[in-house]
Amino acid sequence: MKKRLLFLCTANSARSQMAEALVNHDLGDRFEAYSAGTAPKTPHPAALKVLAEIGIDHGRARSKSLEEFEGQPFDYVITLCDGANETCPLFFGGVERVHLGFEDPARATGTEEEVLTAFRRVRDQIRVKIEAFLKDKTQE
Repeated sequence: MKKRLLFLCTANSARSQMAEALVNHDLGDRFEAYSAGTAPKTPHPAALKVLAEIGIDHGRARSKSLEEFEGQPFDYVITLCDGANETCPLFFGGVERVHLGFEDPARATGTEEEVLTAFRRVRDQIRVKIEAFLKDKTQE
């Protein structure tokens, strides 16, 4: 049976969307990932673009509110930004809550290429850090 993960960020537009897509693509045989936001906004086009660059089509993504998942069972609830970590609700009691913080690429400024570079860097950091975390969990 697959372990269920919920990635939380404030807007559910960049980091949590990328984490959801990466885990489902790379580790979908063992994990089922979802994402939500405490104040959801539309998925960031740059997040979708840098996922597509590595062969992940997340174009049907939509930002989801945390309330959509209330009462659902998860093995891990993983916050990716400080805001979500501080406001993570108590209804996720009984699951392992983890904070793996990443900078917000949506705050990047500059040319389109500079912004995409920031998104690529965070995408790659998310992939490495989350896969390492989940590898440790499968060995427990």
